[in-house]
Amino acid sequence: MSGFRSNLLLALALLTGMQAAGARSQVDYGVLIISRERVELATACDVGLYLQDQLAARLVQGQAVSFNLPPGPLSIRLSLLGPGPCKPGIEQLRQQSVTLVAGEARKFRLVQSTEGLHLVPTTARQ
Repeated sequence: MSGFRSNLLLALALLTGMQAAGARSQVDYGVLIISRERVELATACDVGLYLQDQLAARLVQGQAVSFNLPPGPLSIRLSLLGPGPCKPGIEQLRQQSVTLVAGEARKFRLVQSTEGLHLVPTTARQ
């Protein structure tokens, strides 16, 4: 009887472990959050956010966007969008790479420097 009981306990432990592993694997995406604070980027132009060279969002002042994306490396590029002075003469070719992990949220903010637009990670990393 004790052999049956230990086998039953072992089977229950394995099932419980499999359910817990299944629950963890349900989150198969990472979250990318990008915000455009008014203080960090004073231009009135919209900012185009390109993920894997595809326009994914158009950010205005004070706006934030978030994406649920598959884990792994992600290529990000930023550019000014709009008419007149907002229209870039040359596309910004500078890309940044971010690696997303399943179940993790990565938060960035837009900033502009002499090198152009780029993302800076915020301290809120979950």
